Amino acid sequence: MEGTFFVATHSQGTRLDPWFDSYAERAHGMRSSEIRALFAVASRPEVVSLAGGMPNLSSLPMDHIAEISARLLKDRGTRALQYGSGQGEVEMREAILDVMRYDSISVHPDDIVVTTGSQQALDLVTEVFIDPGDVIVAEAPSYVGALGVFRAYQAEVVHTPMDEDGLIPEELEATLTRLEAAGKRVKLLYTVPNYHNPAGVTLSLERRPQIIDICRRHLVLILEDNPYGLLGFDSDPIPALKSFAPDGVVYLGSFSKMFGPGYRIGWAAAPHAVREKLVLASESAILCPSQLGQLSIVEYLNTWDWYGQVKQYRGEYRTRCEAMMSALEEYLPMCSWTKPDGGFYTWVTLPDGLDAKAMLPRAVKNLVAYVSGTAFYDDGQGSDHIRLSFCYPPPDTIREGVRRLSQVVSAELEMVELFGTNTHPERDRHPDHSGVDTPSPDQV
Repeated sequence: MEGTFFVATHSQGTRLDPWFDSYAERAHGMRSSEIRALFAVASRPEVVSLAGGMPNLSSLPMDHIAEISARLLKDRGTRALQYGSGQGEVEMREAILDVMRYDSISVHPDDIVVTTGSQQALDLVTEVFIDPGDVIVAEAPSYVGALGVFRAYQAEVVHTPMDEDGLIPEELEATLTRLEAAGKRVKLLYTVPNYHNPAGVTLSLERRPQIIDICRRHLVLILEDNPYGLLGFDSDPIPALKSFAPDGVVYLGSFSKMFGPGYRIGWAAAPHAVREKLVLASESAILCPSQLGQLSIVEYLNTWDWYGQVKQYRGEYRTRCEAMMSALEEYLPMCSWTKPDGGFYTWVTLPDGLDAKAMLPRAVKNLVAYVSGTAFYDDGQGSDHIRLSFCYPPPDTIREGVRRLSQVVSAELEMVELFGTNTHPERDRHPDHSGVDTPSPDQV
């Protein structure tokens, strides 16, 4: 009847979602990110957030960026606001080559696919290579955004250990051998080799050719995700895995950390045949990356000492990291943590008996936020770890956040002594009245 809204009733029973039975199977495996779920609370001004990995943009030359943006729109506005190439503009791809030279990568502009941030590049590679049930080997722990993509394409993620020097070659060899013996189809090794998210460690130069050799022998393509590579505190990057094996690695890069995430420009550098598949997949998804974003970044790279700007970032993040390390030593001596040489994060090991996910609502009540280590595993690990980010808050705020966190950890340790666990059913069942909407453990 005209004007009547159709309501699906087929097999819906009392479900709130009448379309539940219509979703694709892969949709039922989707889960919200623990980090995104925190933002509503962590963004409140009274909460010190050591959770998110937002770059600090305060030192960007905003007047210059405004000037080149205005000039771009005035002189080339009809092009900047138009559709473009599905692979990305040639001048953008040529500029990306200049950026990758710091990683010792030498490829042709045709090997580059410009994407909507490196997150889209992750999605494209997974779409092109993964059938449901295929295995992706990933570091333990691993980037939460990658795990979400892999889950969406119904991959099986198998973690392999790291230590203070990054991915352990012997453990990777053993993992691949075991999976092959079990008849598993291993497609990709996913790794963040530089200033790892969340672990904060860097794959040593000595291990890089070993990882390449292992993957070559096992016919596994390496997916090298390198958003933090230029942000070492004291040095240029170690040569990328891509530099050792151009045809055995798909390299992902991004302007989000070295310039500004709002432009949403990243890229993949891939072997020729893989590149062709990625372009087709990208065109199907978005037609083309943002012309305005690409041309704006090209203008910035051509008219500003962008590498000098990166060096300034390095100093700022070094200062923040030093504040974090100092505060951890002073306030949380009962914990241990990684000591990063760059990037945004440190990986903190909690005392025995503490559960990071169960502790998080109480931390937010105490006006400090972190990310539970459980976000960075696909198999339920991580409850004994937390990720702390030092990239965004100023040093004094970082110290205050760690001080607040230490109060929570100390209280939780007392709870463990009393109950043998820091998960107290009666206390966790009732909402607090602190004025902060504290999420329950299963909501973050």
